[in-house]
Amino acid sequence: MARQSRTQKAIVGRVMHEFKHGELETARGQKVENPKQAIAIGLSEAGASKYETPQGNKHNLERTKRRERQGKTAKE
Repeated sequence: MARQSRTQKAIVGRVMHEFKHGELETARGQKVENPKQAIAIGLSEAGASKYETPQGNKHNLERTKRRERQGKTAKE
């Protein structure tokens, strides 16, 4: 797996922060209680998942950046 960029590390850090404070939710709106699931969500949002294609990872990263700029994350 390739190294993560500074932006990707920040996104994973934000997601884990949300998890620790009970703010992280699944796509269905349920709270995430499993740390492994939180890590998978963080890597997916950061575009660093080994289970996605490079194009899919790039799309996920751009979508997350757009959401953070608009202030639609739990940390905001």
